[in-house]
Amino acid sequence: MNPDNVLYSAASLIIPLVIAIVFHEVAHGLMARVLGDPTAHEERRLSFNPLRHVDPIGTLVLPLILAIAKAPVFGWAKPVPVRAERLRNPRWGMVAVALAGPGMNLLLAAVTAIVLGLSSHALAAGSPHGAADFITRNLLNFLMINVFLAVFNLLPIPPFDGGHVVEGILPRPLAFQWAKLARFGFPLLILLLVVLPMIFPKASIMQHIVGPPAEALLRAYINFAGLFA
Repeated sequence: MNPDNVLYSAASLIIPLVIAIVFHEVAHGLMARVLGDPTAHEERRLSFNPLRHVDPIGTLVLPLILAIAKAPVFGWAKPVPVRAERLRNPRWGMVAVALAGPGMNLLLAAVTAIVLGLSSHALAAGSPHGAADFITRNLLNFLMINVFLAVFNLLPIPPFDGGHVVEGILPRPLAFQWAKLARFGFPLLILLLVVLPMIFPKASIMQHIVGPPAEALLRAYINFAGLFA
């Protein structure tokens, strides 16, 4: 298949995106279970089967549209259910649950870097239009997507994981008010990521806030991969 084909490019982005999102969500549920909340386990959401986590719009339609438009690809899955009141320490337990998702993505990025390093010679020897190229693209995109998801989700605003961290460290009265912002999560997401950059291009969160730390982490992971080449 031609690497310049739109479907080829979209597949090499959406496949790693779905895997990264599923692992991210399962990590939340696993951490919650360790800390006393078995809700995700009870609702059979501690599964790596993508069908249990896929949100048709956030996991498939939106990433496909962004990939075709050659825009930054992002998405989301159905959130794994977590009940704070069932955690042994609800306040700090929710902080740990929130950090588990980005932590999983950074761990996956490290594993991917090792695989890229160990397989670099074999993949480079493959056909530029064959399976080796597709595998290489998926691995590189998987590395990039996991780093991006980790940084993106640590934005300190609801409904991101960083918003839950902020809620956990704020004094209780402020945390209660902060939590109310979660109901505006999706409109806030569209406003910040789509509308604001259209009106004020220099105010792009993706370019100026998410981009620099994500690029620094990517360089670090690529250097790490070089240790295994």
